[in-house]
Amino acid sequence: MIFLQWEAKPLGVFSVISFIIIIGVIWIYAFKRSRAVDNTSSEGFFLGGRSLTGITIAGTIIMTNLSTEQIVGQNGQSFVGGMEVMAWEVTAAIACVFLALVFLPKYLKYGVNTVSDFIEIRYDTTTKRIVSALFIFTYMTSFLPVVLYSGSLVFNKIFHIDKALGIDPLVAVGLISALIGIVGLLYLLIGGLSLSAFSDTIYGVGLLVGGLSIPIIGLTILGDGSFFGGMETVKNETPQLLNAIGDVDSKIVPWPTLFMGMLFNNLFFWCTNQMIVQKTLAGKSLKEGQKGALYVGFFKIFGALFLVFPGIIAFNMFGNTLATPDDAYPSLVTAVLPGWAYGIFAAVIFGAILSSFVGALNATATLFTLDFYKPVIKKNATDKQVARAGKFITIAVGFISVIIAPFISFAPAGLYAVVQEFNGIYSMPLLALVLLGFYSKRVTPLAAKVTFVFHIVIYGLSKVVLADIHYLYVLGFLFLADVLVMWLVGKVKPLDTPFEFQENINKVDLTPWKHRKWVAALVIIAMVGMYIFFSPLGIAI
Repeated sequence: MIFLQWEAKPLGVFSVISFIIIIGVIWIYAFKRSRAVDNTSSEGFFLGGRSLTGITIAGTIIMTNLSTEQIVGQNGQSFVGGMEVMAWEVTAAIACVFLALVFLPKYLKYGVNTVSDFIEIRYDTTTKRIVSALFIFTYMTSFLPVVLYSGSLVFNKIFHIDKALGIDPLVAVGLISALIGIVGLLYLLIGGLSLSAFSDTIYGVGLLVGGLSIPIIGLTILGDGSFFGGMETVKNETPQLLNAIGDVDSKIVPWPTLFMGMLFNNLFFWCTNQMIVQKTLAGKSLKEGQKGALYVGFFKIFGALFLVFPGIIAFNMFGNTLATPDDAYPSLVTAVLPGWAYGIFAAVIFGAILSSFVGALNATATLFTLDFYKPVIKKNATDKQVARAGKFITIAVGFISVIIAPFISFAPAGLYAVVQEFNGIYSMPLLALVLLGFYSKRVTPLAAKVTFVFHIVIYGLSKVVLADIHYLYVLGFLFLADVLVMWLVGKVKPLDTPFEFQENINKVDLTPWKHRKWVAALVIIAMVGMYIFFSPLGIAI
């Protein structure tokens, strides 16, 4: 195996100019498209006037979900553990199918604007505000500042802004964070959700093309000019890294968790997470929302080819010469990307960071404004006042995130790890609340609150008693336990009369997409096919 050498290539003048032009053109295009939506109304600002189509919904979900931390982190994991890491991407496809066929039709049927709205309709206002507050806390303290910091760190690592400007790396990270924060705020204040959604569609195409170009060029270099020669090199030199089936005791993704912990975690993230669900609720109809969700399912399956596979190519190129596994993707990009393409790829990466930041920022402002400002702070607020308050909250939260972001450098692992652990406090009980809310007519608000308390206590104890057990095993068990507790409390103290949802309060056309079932079947077949390909039945050992 021949290990290649690489060196930093700061952005040149041409790259800077092309970067600015691309960012500007995409903004102008999105702005013109977004002008058709009334941004002064609450529905226009928060939900794009419920005007999004399937392609636009898919683009904004994908770009909200993807961040540079994910791109670099997963490729760093695959540098060590191989295609086993793809579980985080590929198995999300089945959750997208559930979103399209089960969750979204019910959300739209009940006329909700947020996931917490559904919780209020089915349970009570107190439970709704608990859920909403947990979302807001997580987004403000975790997702927003971490996206800004980690994204800026990776952007600087790939494109060496600190060297180009002759400044300290931390200062460069702070400047990039501030730039992304300012641009993100302008996106939302000027065009609301619709502007970011239209730009996300373009960035999504760019990410797909640019992301796939990295492994294609890398394999061609490995194969001395032959793409298939590069594939043969990877297969012959590192066949063990091509196996996506993790051991039972794997530290990354044990294979039994695919059917429990990973499945339940995906259902929470893709079907009950406000940041994701809000995009489908902004669709002009159920049909368009279903299209968007299923398109995302296909993307998640094939996204593994540029979110995971490049890490294996990097191992074949650099071996153990890198300082850390997280250097795998930046090193690969630096080694294979032509100089003229740096500005284009920088714009795509910038768009990925921007989209994740804007998506979470919009979800945070939506939850706070609709769940706290309107019903608690100013009950008689007009629709335009609600939209104006949403813009003020957007500025405040965005400013706080920009300020916090650079400080993560002083405890990057600690803060990120703590918040990821925090997510486990509410993810499984929230999924249980939504599912039993759909299908049980007698489960009560008391049952919802008891389940939250039960979960928090047991989850906390698991961190001490089961510290050595993979957390996906723990989440799988706790979800089943949460459902059982909720059902038992509902059985012991049921509602006096069975709960019935109010009918005919939907805000968009509920005619489903006529192709939804066979397209969903194709998504699942493609997911299984990807696992067979990257297994001992395919190209792995």
